[in-house]
Formats: sequence, structure tokens, C-alpha cells
Amino acid sequence: SKISVVHCFYFRGGAELLFDGVKKHQVTLPCQPEPWDIRNLLKWIKQNLLKERPELFMQGESVRPGILVLINDADWELMGELDYKLQDQDNVVFISTLHGG
Repeated sequence: SKISVVHCFYFRGGAELLFDGVKKHQVTLPCQPEPWDIRNLLKWIKQNLLKERPELFMQGESVRPGILVLINDADWELMGELDYKLQDQDNVVFISTLHGG
């Protein structure tokens, strides 16, 4: 049987303001038949963690341009982006590079 996995998600650079100012979330994702990928993770984050203004974090089914995503300190573009399959204990960091003026 599938076990649920624990992950840490970090929100930085202002992205944490959309998550009640909380920068680190330790999350146990629910069990599901398919492995979790970033695409499903983003939907889950939007439904369960995101507190306000989802348009500042999401665009379509991905993060909006200007949000850097790191998986275990590597750019997610090197890891397959939305198709990356989460592993147990992965750290996923979302850093907003958008700054108001």
C-alpha cells in the first residue's frame, strides 16, 4: 500500500504573505494511487495552504512567471517542472522574485 509522504514547503521573497506569513510548512500529503507530482502538488497547495490572492501564486496549473521553484536546492526546470515526481522528504521552495514598487 502507498504510504503518505512528508514534505517541507518554503515560501520566500514575499510569497509567504499569500500563506498567512508562514514561511515553512511541514506537510503530509494524502495517499493516492499515482505518485504525487508538482502539478498535483500545486493544486493541493492552492486548495489547502493558499490563503489569499491565488492569482499572485498560480497561473493556470503552474506557478506564475516570477516565482522561482527549487526542488532540493535545484531549479525545477532541471527536474522536469510540473512532471517531477515527489520523493519522500523532498524540500520544495517557492521564491517570489516579484517586488512591488
